[in-house]
Amino acid sequence: MRLIDEILSNQNIEMAIRKVKSNKGAAGIDKIPVERITAIFQKNGEQIKSSIRNMAYRPLPVRRVYIPKPNGKKRPLGIPIVVDRVIQQAISQKLSEIFDSSFSQHSYGFRPNRSANDAMEEVLDNLNEGYEWVVDLDIEKYFDTVNHDKLISILREKVKDKVTLNLIRKFLRAGIMDEGVVSPSEKGVPQGGPLSPVLSNIYLDKFDKELEARGLRFVRYADDVNIFVRSEMSANRVMKSVTSWLERKLYLKVSATKTKVVRPTNSQFLGFTFWKTKDKWECRPCKDRKKKLCNKIKGILTRKKAVAKSLSETFKKVNQVVRGWINYFRIGTMKKFLEEFGTWLRHKIRVIIVKQWKKPLRIYTNLQRINQKMKYGFSEEDIYKVANTRRGLYAQCNGDVINFILNPKILSMKNGDRPGLVNPIEYYLIGRQKR
Repeated sequence: MRLIDEILSNQNIEMAIRKVKSNKGAAGIDKIPVERITAIFQKNGEQIKSSIRNMAYRPLPVRRVYIPKPNGKKRPLGIPIVVDRVIQQAISQKLSEIFDSSFSQHSYGFRPNRSANDAMEEVLDNLNEGYEWVVDLDIEKYFDTVNHDKLISILREKVKDKVTLNLIRKFLRAGIMDEGVVSPSEKGVPQGGPLSPVLSNIYLDKFDKELEARGLRFVRYADDVNIFVRSEMSANRVMKSVTSWLERKLYLKVSATKTKVVRPTNSQFLGFTFWKTKDKWECRPCKDRKKKLCNKIKGILTRKKAVAKSLSETFKKVNQVVRGWINYFRIGTMKKFLEEFGTWLRHKIRVIIVKQWKKPLRIYTNLQRINQKMKYGFSEEDIYKVANTRRGLYAQCNGDVINFILNPKILSMKNGDRPGLVNPIEYYLIGRQKR
């Protein structure tokens, strides 16, 4: 069976449709939402497949959008139309089957059953084995500069089907629509489509193999590459030679200003920074990633917005963000930060709860009910004073009574359809124990 027939098989297409629907995402330039994709393929699926087999299929340009980066800049993304997205996903699934098993064990990004935590474990292993000089490699605008001809030639080593190669090239050259203007895409793999991750790994696998052949220790996550050596002299020599190799062999531009030889304490990788205890190297989230988490929670808990929503909706959003952040950074040391963050988070939650209760009588009734049920021992006078205070909400909710009654245990309790509020430090420590 030809590869294109495997790609277009009912089973593979159905799997691709499910994946695209689960990822959701915005509409492309045709403004057709993801929810309609099943109906489209039920009606036009065979026609789409036939046009692909006849090499008559024409992908539409991707829609350019920009998302903010931690450094304040913006990352360009290309959003394909949903039909193109399904076809890309179908291709990606089969290319992964062909290529993934041969990828380097030191490559972690966009690969099944591999995570940033796995990458960081290898980084720490390298540092703790004495490879304490880091070549921090920065490839300028990697996804935007991948050479199409070189990529196709690499694909051709394992993909012998001309229809599949033709289809991939069409996706690469589909163009980009930015503010209504279509520009050609003569190089690069636009981030945002399902096909880009696997193609980017296929392209840089050549680099991985070169580093392995040289006997170098490295960790790569997508286009983020750190190489680990024992001395500064070796690090400088490696930096020069691998820079030359990337520019000559893969036609990629290495940033002369951002690529550097550093000690781990001056290095950042995947949002982590490093520090050394008496015995070993450890990692922790960078300050900007902590700040980003706080800003995201602030956005969810903006008083006017949060008060107008149900606590159930607010708790679900907060829990999702906090758990996702901790899961990503779990390998890092962050006990003190999460203790402080949890205190801050619960204070903001208490403000919203008391604001929703509005009237002093309701505040009094609700606090007294919890006080009596949990046998906390506050007097009626204590609770009455808090409920009827003229102090501002933030001061009111920072007092002993409300802090104690609306404590972490109470807030973490499920109530009807409202989930319990995640306790950051508890969630982190439980996860650490399971590792």
